[in-house]
Amino acid sequence: MAGARVETLLARMRMRSHRGRTALRKSAVDYFRGDASDWLAFIGLLLTVPAIAFGTLMLPVWFSPAALVLPIVAGGLLLRPASLLALYAASAAALIVEALVLGPYTQGPARVTPGTVLVVAACGFFGLVIAQFRSRVGVPWRRGGTMLFDLRERIRVQSKLPALPRGWHREMALRPAGGQSFSGDFVVAARTNGGRTLEIVLTDVSGKGMEAGSRALLLSGAFGGLLGALPPHGFLPAANGYLLRQDWDEGFATSIHLVLDLETGDYELLSAGHLPALQLCAGTGRWQEKSGEGPLLGVYDGAEFTPARGNLRRGDVLMLFTDGLVETADREISEGIDRLTGEADRYVSAGWEGAAWHLIEKVAKDVNDDRALLLIRRSP
Repeated sequence: MAGARVETLLARMRMRSHRGRTALRKSAVDYFRGDASDWLAFIGLLLTVPAIAFGTLMLPVWFSPAALVLPIVAGGLLLRPASLLALYAASAAALIVEALVLGPYTQGPARVTPGTVLVVAACGFFGLVIAQFRSRVGVPWRRGGTMLFDLRERIRVQSKLPALPRGWHREMALRPAGGQSFSGDFVVAARTNGGRTLEIVLTDVSGKGMEAGSRALLLSGAFGGLLGALPPHGFLPAANGYLLRQDWDEGFATSIHLVLDLETGDYELLSAGHLPALQLCAGTGRWQEKSGEGPLLGVYDGAEFTPARGNLRRGDVLMLFTDGLVETADREISEGIDRLTGEADRYVSAGWEGAAWHLIEKVAKDVNDDRALLLIRRSP
């Protein structure tokens, strides 16, 4: 009987211990994600203030009164504005106590000087501004970096080209301006018509880098939903209407839509103010410009887009790119295209594996603009 009671007691203790560990782990995860209360950080920082004040009073040479900026700065990153004001009140009280105990700043070093008060007050002001901004945005700093990472990965996944059947090779390279993680150039692609047709849309949003990245994220999601849901000739008109409904101050974009039959090699190119595509004819070794006709996206309603047609034979290459690859302030687009095709000729005999990335490195490595290059090749 006693043994059964002991086993029951141990089982209850194990269950409570398990629940406690689960609750602690959940609280830690929620806190990291920014979903939990900030009371734990507030208590920790609040206890830091008297600890720093005590160290300043006991060892003023090692603990400067200005050390109170440490919990203030941390509070600006971790706490909500209401909790932050309470932390500031505790820090101000600690400064007053230090000034009274240590005496006037004119009587020796390691005193509370007017400069110390100004430094602590300035840090507190900027910390409060940061906390107010985070409160308005609704994204704690712990979650903000993760959210930006998720957004970047979402654009990257949406820009991934689908696998192609045997006899076809495709690759793509995107390079944002200034080495940033977000680009105004993006690609959406899908295989439609039972996998027989490859549709690719390369878009260049107005602006560059971070300022265009948010619009590119929104448009890539919308364009990805439209692609394949509409007939090929209906995509650009629908995309144009979508941009017009956004009513952005800088809301235009250029786009080129490739519709490729993977069995015959026949293709259509529909362009919305975009640069022409380039086709390498294996038989002649020459590059030809291929471009449809149409206005920029988001300029006016009722725009019409006239396609250009062609055929990719064995060994042919089709190259789509954005203006950041061929246009600079001191170089015309035609000169940039000549340089691009000249560098691309080097891969005719060497093979096209990794060519997209290397071409951006050779042609536009240090250009302060978003760059995108896409290659479709039909094997000999």
